[in-house]
Amino acid sequence: MEKLTNITLSFILSVFSSLCLGGGDHKIFDLGDFTLDSGAVLPNAKLSYVTHGQLNADRSNLILLPSAYLGDHHGFDFLIGEERALNPNDYFIVATDMFQNGLSSSPSNTASPFNGPNFPAIAIRDNVAAGYRLVTEVFGVDHIKAVIGFSMGAQQAFQWAVSYPDFMDNIVAICGSAVEYPHGRVRLEGFKAAIKADAAYAAGNYSEPPTIGLEAGGTHWASWGASQEWFRLGLHRDMGLDSPEAVIENYHRLVSSWDANDLIALASTWQNNNVGDTKGFNGDPEQALRSIKARVLYMPSETDMYFHIDALRQEAEFIPGVQFTVIPTLWGHVAGTGSSPNDNIFINQEISKFLN
Repeated sequence: MEKLTNITLSFILSVFSSLCLGGGDHKIFDLGDFTLDSGAVLPNAKLSYVTHGQLNADRSNLILLPSAYLGDHHGFDFLIGEERALNPNDYFIVATDMFQNGLSSSPSNTASPFNGPNFPAIAIRDNVAAGYRLVTEVFGVDHIKAVIGFSMGAQQAFQWAVSYPDFMDNIVAICGSAVEYPHGRVRLEGFKAAIKADAAYAAGNYSEPPTIGLEAGGTHWASWGASQEWFRLGLHRDMGLDSPEAVIENYHRLVSSWDANDLIALASTWQNNNVGDTKGFNGDPEQALRSIKARVLYMPSETDMYFHIDALRQEAEFIPGVQFTVIPTLWGHVAGTGSSPNDNIFINQEISKFLN
């Protein structure tokens, strides 16, 4: 599905960074018949990606940027540039799209019998395994500089460090966790329920988008993306939005620009995230986190209502040598997109220092 490009760009571009700036040429990696973590086989699987910069002579400068929810391979454009943390003159930057986001293999673009609500369950580990094949088979690397991710991208960064502990030097996890905790699973179930409550959803077999349900889902997101103080202080005006109602309207448009089955499938992947489910760790996330060998910059938002800072601080206690750096912001979860000038500067500076 084509992403929304013409509505209140000051909000959509800055909050989710999923449509901003130009990137490299969009490419598709054919994975063939791809065996998933569940044991199911996704036929003719596709992985979408873009690149910035060039591999250096010894192939040691690759940085991977996995996508986030309600975002795509442009989600980290605010970090990419000559005066930013990820300078394409120094790094070869590969930005990938998760399964189910409408660009890589998804419910919305996969043929029967795996179309729509019949699309197989995807684990974060499946996205990581697909990314591993991309960087090793297409770019011929056996070690990478870093994995940097926001939100569901942070989930992937942690999984990379657990699944392939010797493969990267660094990971940066921004506003995301290695485990999805009960409150987050419940919140996401509420979002899914809002879409499914629309009769037009028809158990995922809709012929037209379930617009009422998608807008209801947008209202859900509107109340969670930023902090309570962000609303109280009227910081939405910094994005050209004159009221909380305008914030809701923009989330309506954003969520409605996506395919409903894609959104629900992605939410289920998010709900089920747990690095402890990696083979060899018997469901124990603490053991999995202790196994990490890469240097870790863990960057929670001080006011995030999706990934609460207390849970993330506790996770950090199990990661060897972790650098735990809090983003001092009232912008909540979306601070991790560089959605305000101060957050943008802070995140760029901290990542630059860490990588150097």
